[in-house]
Amino acid sequence: MQEHDARILRGAALPTAVVGVVALIVGVALAGTQGLFGALFGVALVIGAFAISAFVISWTGGRRPELLLPVAFLVYTTKLGILLAILLLFRGTTALDTTVFGWTALACVIAWLAAQAVAIKRSKQPTIVPEGEQDEATAEDSGVHQ
Repeated sequence: MQEHDARILRGAALPTAVVGVVALIVGVALAGTQGLFGALFGVALVIGAFAISAFVISWTGGRRPELLLPVAFLVYTTKLGILLAILLLFRGTTALDTTVFGWTALACVIAWLAAQAVAIKRSKQPTIVPEGEQDEATAEDSGVHQ
């Protein structure tokens, strides 16, 4: 994983973890142990899914940039399919509070996306490098000799 990708991942994961801790406290206050399990499962699911997808997309972008869009689409649809399977699997369960789980997951998704947007904005990673400003690594990859 490239350093700017790792910085963006940390910039999204840390605020989401803070929201998760707050959700855990609220979950315990509202529903006791079941609320704790619901909030814990929601936080783990969101952070795990988003971190794994960010890692896979970053890895693909570093190795095969031409496959970035198809892989991102595949990761997104796979993530939705797994979420649907998990929701169907835990439908009607009494092991955790599903309301706390749902609200925690929603809060964590919103926190992750907002924090990721802020981290990307702050990273100032150029998406287009002017032709005269290529560094040696970029020039070697493109076959341009300076």
